[in-house]
Amino acid sequence: MAASDTERAQQQIDEIEALSSIYGDDWCVVDEDEKIYCIKISDCLDQPKWTLCLQVILPPGYPTAEPPIYQLNAPWLRGQDYMELANSLEEIYVQNLGESILYLWVEKIREVLVEKAQSSDPEPDIKKTTEEVDEGDGDDFLLDYQPAQEDQIKMLNYMTSGSQEDEELPPIHHGNPITDRRSTFQAHLAPVVTIRQVKRVLEKLYENKKIASATHNIYAYRIYCEDKQTFLQDCEDDGETAAGGRLLHLMQILNVHNVLVVVSRWYGGILLGPDRFKHINNCARNILVE
Repeated sequence: MAASDTERAQQQIDEIEALSSIYGDDWCVVDEDEKIYCIKISDCLDQPKWTLCLQVILPPGYPTAEPPIYQLNAPWLRGQDYMELANSLEEIYVQNLGESILYLWVEKIREVLVEKAQSSDPEPDIKKTTEEVDEGDGDDFLLDYQPAQEDQIKMLNYMTSGSQEDEELPPIHHGNPITDRRSTFQAHLAPVVTIRQVKRVLEKLYENKKIASATHNIYAYRIYCEDKQTFLQDCEDDGETAAGGRLLHLMQILNVHNVLVVVSRWYGGILLGPDRFKHINNCARNILVE
């Protein structure tokens, strides 16, 4: 007999409780209502070299009928590494259909990180992390950042190798800034139909010294491919853990496509906690609606 919605909801609750007790502070509830969770995984407890954030959204059909929607976030996770890890997670799902699999996923990722730590891979080059820590008030610290924009452009270069000089720069719209406790958020939007255009727009935005100096430039894009009838979509946290995934999720809910949204945040020295996500989403929603 197929599991009822109530049974599935209960299975989800049981799994979340178990995971939060197993992983403690490394487990984080991003959005209780939307069932979005984030877990920080590293190769060891003392002085981790390799760390990765797994963000999952549990759809109503999970675990019996649907897999979790997930995103792997780590500055060093690119191309081949990403594909291999994603394939391992898909495999675990297929081998355990109908079962709760998040624990298996986390431990599989940890295994990969431990292997990386033991192999001769050079340590990850981490340029930037989020300055927000939701526990404690810690209002008086500010970190120095080195912009990770070059990394984002490099990644897009890798995806669009070939000449993009012929690609037209789409018009870029700038939204009204939102300021809260000295932090300012501003959204930028451009219509895009190719990855090359995404790259052109980002390069153009980063030419603006003010935008380039933002603490975070979070972005997401969705491009509808007519021929394949699928979406080409991706997002970037730029050091603000899980923010890119939430932005993309918002775009999916609003069912927008052929658009790139970038939200710049200038940090003012006072931690905003979860409110920062509200501002990022509101900025993005306003510019999309306009």
